[in-house]
Amino acid sequence: MIQRCLLLTLLICWSGYSQTKEVTDVNRDINVAVVYEQVVKEGYGTPAVYLKLANAYYFESQYEDAKKWFETLFEEEKPTDKLVLFRYKQSLKALKLDFENNPYLADQ
Repeated sequence: MIQRCLLLTLLICWSGYSQTKEVTDVNRDINVAVVYEQVVKEGYGTPAVYLKLANAYYFESQYEDAKKWFETLFEEEKPTDKLVLFRYKQSLKALKLDFENNPYLADQ
């Protein structure tokens, strides 16, 4: 009798364990930069989108692309945010480009 109860308990636990589902994060593997580049390609580029692209590439250490999108942003609106300007300057440093005579950093 005890063996049957033990076996029944074991089967119930095993059945419950096999039915648990692993939760996956579908956003984990999405490349934000690719999505935003598609938005720009479709003609919906805005300064907010350019900033997101610049930051995405900056944090991925893809400084050439970050520079491109920072400059696209700066062509649309005058750079005033110190953090954005700092990241742009760091991108230029990483690319070993002269930032002393840069027109976007001239007023800083």
